[in-house]
Amino acid sequence: MNIELKSKIQNDKYTNYVYDTFDIQNREETIVSIPMNLDGLNSFDWNIGVIYGGSGCGKSTILNTLGGVKVIEFDKEKALISNFDWLEPEQASRVLTSIGLSSVPTWLRPFHFLSNGEQYRATLAYTIAKANDGDIILIDEYTSVVDRDVAKAMSFALQKYIRRENKKIILASCHFDIMEWLLPDWTYSPEIGGSIVRADLLRLGRPEISLQVSRVEAETFDLFKKHHYLTEDVNETYIFLLFEWNDKPVAMSVIGRHIGRNNVEKSFRGSRVVVLPDYQGMGIGSKISEFSAGIIKNTGGKYYTKTINPALGEYRNKTIEKWKPTAFNGVFRMQTNNHSTIYSKLKQRASYCHEYIGDGIVGYDELLLPIQRLRNNKMVNKEIFTKFFG
Repeated sequence: MNIELKSKIQNDKYTNYVYDTFDIQNREETIVSIPMNLDGLNSFDWNIGVIYGGSGCGKSTILNTLGGVKVIEFDKEKALISNFDWLEPEQASRVLTSIGLSSVPTWLRPFHFLSNGEQYRATLAYTIAKANDGDIILIDEYTSVVDRDVAKAMSFALQKYIRRENKKIILASCHFDIMEWLLPDWTYSPEIGGSIVRADLLRLGRPEISLQVSRVEAETFDLFKKHHYLTEDVNETYIFLLFEWNDKPVAMSVIGRHIGRNNVEKSFRGSRVVVLPDYQGMGIGSKISEFSAGIIKNTGGKYYTKTINPALGEYRNKTIEKWKPTAFNGVFRMQTNNHSTIYSKLKQRASYCHEYIGDGIVGYDELLLPIQRLRNNKMVNKEIFTKFFG
C-alpha cells in the first residue's frame, strides 16, 4: 500500500524561478508517495512498534493514516497529578511512577513548571493512561526534544510499563539509538519500504550502562534535594555519593550513622536515594542503594533502609537474597495522646523497612573515610567506575 499526497501548485514568480533553475517536469501538481506496508501486524502478538527514518520520509503521515496523534492539553492551574482526575490518586501516582516520573515534588507542580524531559514523560503517561483497552497508542517525534541519554532512560521505563500493562504502542522517531532500550517487537522504515521487520527476533537483551561514583561535599545535595519527598535538610556529616553517567549527574546516595541500632557499632542507614527525574525508571535507585549497602557490608557494618517509595520498597520486598524485612516493614508508626507508641497496618502510607544481607562490595572503602582525610589526600572527587547493568 502506498499513501499518495497530491497538491496543486499555485504558480507565481517564485515557482517559475524554480522551474527555470532546476529540471522540474511536473509544473501542475506535487506528488509524494509513501510506502505503508503494515499488513502483517495482525499475524503475531506485539506491544511495541517503531516507525523510523529521517525527517520527511513519511512517519507522521503513516501515524495520521492509522488514526492520528492525540493532542494533550494540561490545566495550567492544577498540579500535574491532578490532571489525571479520571483515575484514583493512587492509580495516578503509579502511572507516573511507572513511566519513570517518580519525583513526588514534581507531581505537585503545574505542567509548565516542568523541564522538557519531565513534560515529555508527563504527556506520555497521560496519553497511555487515557487510552482505552484495545487502542493502539500513537506517539510522533518520539524523544526528539530530549537529551540522548535521557531518551534511553525514558525508553527503558516506557517499554517496561507497556509490556506489564499489555498495551500496544507505535512510536515514530528519527533516532536509532533508542532501539536497544525500547526493545521493540517490530520496526518499519518508509525510506526502505518493504515490510515490517520482527525486531523481537534480533534482540540482544538489556543494554549496559556504566556509572561513575564520587565522594562529594554535602553542598552537592542541593542539586537533588528538591526531587526527594522528605525534608531538604540533611546532616552535613553524612556520606554523600554522587553518581554520573557520561559525565552528567544522575543520582545521589546519602549514608548516615544509625545511632543505637541493635547495639551494633558500625550501623548505618540509607538517609536519601535520589535519582534526577530525567533518569528515573531504569532501576538506578535500587542499584545505587545496593552499592552503598555493599560497601558498608564490606567493612563489617550493618545497613538499614526505610522508604515509602513503592517502586523501591517493592523491589526490596522481592529481592530476598539481598534485603531482609525488619519488624517495622509495612507498618506505620504513630503517637497516641499519652506518648506511647502503637503500630497499625496502613497500606496507603506503609513504610518499607529492610536490612541489607547481600554481598559486600570490595574496592571502595576509601569512599567511607572521614571527609577531612579525603580532602587532605585530594581524594574527595576520586573517580571510580562500576557497571550496574548487565
